[in-house]
Amino acid sequence: MSTFRVVITDHGFPNLKHEEDVIGAAGGELIVAQCTTTAEVIEASRDADALLVQWAPVDSSVIAELTQCKVIVRYGIGVDNVDLVAAKARDIPVCNIPDYGVHEVAEHAVSLGLALARQLPMIDARLRSGTWKIVPDRPMPSLSEMTFATAGFGRIARAAHTMMSGFGGKRIAYDPFVPADVMGKAGVEKVQLDELFARADIVSLHLPLTDETKYMVNAQRIASMKKTAIVVNTARGPLIDTTALAAALEGEEIAAAGVDVFEDEPLPHDHPLRTAKHALLTSHVAWYSESSIPRLQQLAVEEVVRGLQGEDLKNQVNK
Repeated sequence: MSTFRVVITDHGFPNLKHEEDVIGAAGGELIVAQCTTTAEVIEASRDADALLVQWAPVDSSVIAELTQCKVIVRYGIGVDNVDLVAAKARDIPVCNIPDYGVHEVAEHAVSLGLALARQLPMIDARLRSGTWKIVPDRPMPSLSEMTFATAGFGRIARAAHTMMSGFGGKRIAYDPFVPADVMGKAGVEKVQLDELFARADIVSLHLPLTDETKYMVNAQRIASMKKTAIVVNTARGPLIDTTALAAALEGEEIAAAGVDVFEDEPLPHDHPLRTAKHALLTSHVAWYSESSIPRLQQLAVEEVVRGLQGEDLKNQVNK
């Protein structure tokens, strides 16, 4: 007889072999649902000992109905769909998986920045329309002359800086929680947020979504940037006021933007960013590689078992 029940509220994986193997070896039962509403989550997970969650809403109404839950683990980095305060009030740890796609997200952020710095989408479109020119339509400095900046200096931002270091150029970062000497050892200059945006040629966002960071890239912030600057976001969608960003691109207030995450997903068909000039848009795929999916599943289910067995959790976000 199983000793505990783990409910997967929802998932989009090809299979659940990792979860089945780990939970089965620990003597537990795995219940798989595909919930999209709070009512469905409550029905599936009321008596669960642990939840594995991908996109399903786990709000205060869900948490209030959990009778014996000991841990909630989110498949991924962001935990926007889990009410951390409500879970903490019930002494339920909530964990994310920040390590599964560090290199992939850094690769994607750098790729967006490089493609736009070299104006690849614009030149490709120009060629396909029938124009052959051996110089770009806009100024194109060498990457060795540009300043690469990150808002944030966590795992992904540090990986992005390492990748960009091979191109030369200056590298700067803003992160109130990382000392200047730590950044300095990586060849990165620590600056304040306003200076970061004023100096950056490419600025890549790598901050969590909080009340302070929501819409940190807005019309006022964009106005402080170079007209040749490029904005990249592979972190959280609401870090950018995308309506203001679209207007700024149309008005050529900045040069370009590469965006992988959006406040509303899928990006609405009538959103102005879809038709904005010099916007390179991808559909929340920065996390993906052939190895990142099984890595995510393995790390997530291992964290669940640690929580159920009373071991130290690696990535609790609501302490």
